[in-house]
Parts: sequence; structure tokens; C-alpha cells
Amino acid sequence: MRFALFLFLSLVVVTVDLWTKHSVFQWRGLPGDQPPYWIIEPYFGIETAVNMGALFGLGQGFGWLFSALSILAAAGILYWLFGRGACKSIWLTTALGLIMGGILGNLYDRLAIPDLPGDMRGGVRDWILFTYNGYVWPNFNIADSVLVVGAFMLAIHSFFSDRPVEREVASPS
Repeated sequence: MRFALFLFLSLVVVTVDLWTKHSVFQWRGLPGDQPPYWIIEPYFGIETAVNMGALFGLGQGFGWLFSALSILAAAGILYWLFGRGACKSIWLTTALGLIMGGILGNLYDRLAIPDLPGDMRGGVRDWILFTYNGYVWPNFNIADSVLVVGAFMLAIHSFFSDRPVEREVASPS
């Protein structure tokens, strides 16, 4: 049952992420082809971007490293859930299913599967744009959003989960 939930969430996230990236890039073109499409001007819009790094564009040019870390993280999630029994918790199963979907959505891009021009190949396609009072938040995508939700769920779990009570060890007298 928990494996089905984990698999379902991961597949839904990766499918929605890849579909939205594909659709937006088909509609708006490559970065710089068109100005932002404002939904709530000038705060929220759609603008294509390609992130060659990681979080907030850090680590430009190290896509191979982020791909390797993504694969290790995915393996670690599977081990934690099914090897160490975290799947007993529906909360952890949900959080890690969301995170896995986000990892796979961005890993797909990092492995250079989308047909992007040479200098953008291996970058992650982003398209959600937020600005406020002249500050432009780095563009992001559905996978990024769901990764944040999953990470937030893990943080909540770490603060509110029952921790096993350590037994006192009797000292020899």
C-alpha cells in the first residue's frame, strides 16, 4: 500500500513537472525569445529560463555533480523508505514520494534529454516567475516547488515525530 502511494506521488509529480516544462517551452520558446507573460503584473508570471546550476543558480557548470547527487539521493530515499522502514509512516512516505518526483523531474533535464541548444543542454528548465518591488526571485518549476513541500514536510516530521526513549543502562555497583 505504501509503495503504491510512493510510486503514485512520484509519477504524478514527474509527469506534471515534465508536461508543464514541455508545454511552457513550446508556448513561450527558449529564454529570451519572448518577454514574461504576466498573470498578476508585475508580481507573478511565466518566463522560460534554463538553470545550469542548482538552487538559485549556484554551482553553474557542475550539472554532472548535481546529476550524481540526485541519483544518490534517489537511492537513499528508496533505502530509507523500504530498507529502513520509513514507509511505516504515511507522512514520510508522502514527503519522500514528493521529493522523489521532484528529483526525477529535474534529473531528466540534467541528463540532457530535452532537446535544448548546446549552451543550455543539461540545464534545468524553469518557468515560474515571481517579482516584488524590483526583486526578481530566481525562476523555478513544479519539481522545485514540490521538493520544497517535501522538505518542509520532513522538517515538520523531525520536530514533531515521536523519538524512541533511550533506556537507562544500569551501572554495575
